[in-house]
Amino acid sequence: MAVSELKEKLFNYADLKTELAGTRLAPLLDTVPDNFAARINHGDFPGWKQVIESLPALKPASVDLLDEVRIGEKSQLQEAEREELKALLMGLQPWRKGPISLYGLQIDTEWRSDWKWDRIKEQISSLESRKVLDVGCGNGYHCWRMAGAGARIVVGVDSHLLFNLQYWAIRHFLPEPPVHVLPLALEDIPADLGAFDTVFSMGVLYHRRSPIDHLYALRDCLRPGGELVLETLVIEGEAGMTLMPQKRYARMPNVWFLPSCATLQSWLQKSGFKKIRLADVNQTTTEEQRSTEWMNFESLGQALDADNPALTIEGYPAPKRAVFIAEK
Repeated sequence: MAVSELKEKLFNYADLKTELAGTRLAPLLDTVPDNFAARINHGDFPGWKQVIESLPALKPASVDLLDEVRIGEKSQLQEAEREELKALLMGLQPWRKGPISLYGLQIDTEWRSDWKWDRIKEQISSLESRKVLDVGCGNGYHCWRMAGAGARIVVGVDSHLLFNLQYWAIRHFLPEPPVHVLPLALEDIPADLGAFDTVFSMGVLYHRRSPIDHLYALRDCLRPGGELVLETLVIEGEAGMTLMPQKRYARMPNVWFLPSCATLQSWLQKSGFKKIRLADVNQTTTEEQRSTEWMNFESLGQALDADNPALTIEGYPAPKRAVFIAEK
């Protein structure tokens, strides 16, 4: 594809709008902007945009989205060219979700998001030909894995602009994928859409002031019989037990509620879900979430008690995450 064609598609949602028209997802057309850049008013945006526009025009010799997120082959770039690519993409730090391989350049992100995917990919219903929504998708790492698993279309929403720019950096090398990340929040999705076959909410619920409202909103995005995949922080305890941290949890200021698994199951039941099952519970380790060259800020290691890593520095139980799968 020529450079001019790549630039024409940059930040453009025309392909998505065409795909949505005439489908159950058509109500999204009123929400999707014509152009990502048109509504952005952020001081760092010109620099981020320059990074995307400076990326080399390359066509990948091969792509793997099933077993990893790998675009292109190492042999397609000289080492000096790969260093130039690295210097550009470093301008979009911090990279939190990955890992991602671009023409032999390994983007070693804060999270080993592939580990999370490996824990759930055999637990969920097949994504083959499904319409999928990923809420709080970050740079779209899991969206690419969903596409690799056969999804017909994947819509990711995340209001964090930098993560959207990281998506466009990846998208630059795959100009016609079934993955579309939008600078939106769940609240921007039309009410009672009832159109997605599968909805993912991973690492979002504990950031919501009203978790029940979040569950209702997720349910309303699903068609009848559609599947919710919910991953969130939990605590040990019986039904009814919930931790509401004061000020911060693991250095994060925006953590509101950490339920026990039994409590979360009752929340799902009250929110209109059935066939609820606990698919996984996993203690987050400093091997899975850590500082790297691509995310050189403080990470989980600095959020745990140095003398007792079973606790956060605030004295709360260290992060443990559960995955629930449920049906509307």
